[in-house]
Amino acid sequence: MDLLSLRYFQSVARHQHISRAAEELRVAQPSVSRTIIRLESELGTPLFDRRGRRIRLNEHGAAFLVRVERALAELEDARREVADAGRGGPGRVAVAAETLLQLAGVLSAFRELRPGVGVRLFQAPVDSMRRHLRSGEVDFALASQPLTGPEVCSAELAREEVLLAVPVGHRLAGRERVAVAELADEDFVSTRPGHWQRALLERLFAREGLAPRVVCEGDEAAATPELVGAGVGIGLMPAVARRVLGEDGPVGWLRLDAPDCHRTLTLVWRRDAYLSPAALDFRRLAGERLMPDAS
Repeated sequence: MDLLSLRYFQSVARHQHISRAAEELRVAQPSVSRTIIRLESELGTPLFDRRGRRIRLNEHGAAFLVRVERALAELEDARREVADAGRGGPGRVAVAAETLLQLAGVLSAFRELRPGVGVRLFQAPVDSMRRHLRSGEVDFALASQPLTGPEVCSAELAREEVLLAVPVGHRLAGRERVAVAELADEDFVSTRPGHWQRALLERLFAREGLAPRVVCEGDEAAATPELVGAGVGIGLMPAVARRVLGEDGPVGWLRLDAPDCHRTLTLVWRRDAYLSPAALDFRRLAGERLMPDAS
């Protein structure tokens, strides 16, 4: 079992597809297939379930992947730490977030402090963030949902109320508050499953024994006010959106009579991971600059 075999396995496990893994690795597909078969032979058990040309990670493969990504991440940490020390450089920073817009202020301050330092950004739902952290692809995840576990550390950056946005002229426009049960027959604009707005929406409705009627879903929450203003539906938005859009924006705002109707923004990193000097500066700036006006 060598590092190359483990990297091939990691790529196949992520893509659940031999050809796509081969493209990512820039090697021939037969080479990837032979490597996976040889690895399974060494381990004495299949790591994938195969049906024709389809390949799916099985329970043994999933357990193996967790260990492999942890081992490869440790090796990558070691390589980066030694390289940074040898060059005397600040290192790089990689961050995953559900929406990248909220990083703009921090990135601006970071660029001023560390000009020329490489920054990589990944837009990802919370489940993918955990994988990015575990594999060492990112130094930090900026999460709006709980991302906990013994393998990670976290720092709460902000907590803010989540409001209901409705079109101007909507039957609820002008009211200050509304109960979730009153929204049972409303159309909703929301993010796809896995993002925090959708998770909160479904949780609030589930408490009432209801399910929201989502008629428009996407990956970028920043589009919600315009879609709501166009009359597509109503939607949940953090209080910061109201401050940005102002009271003369395309939507009206209401508070929801529901417990825990808020978003908690958390910076998460892998426990015991190597953080470059630049990454440490980014973590400090995130604590100082990210959404300082949130309540």
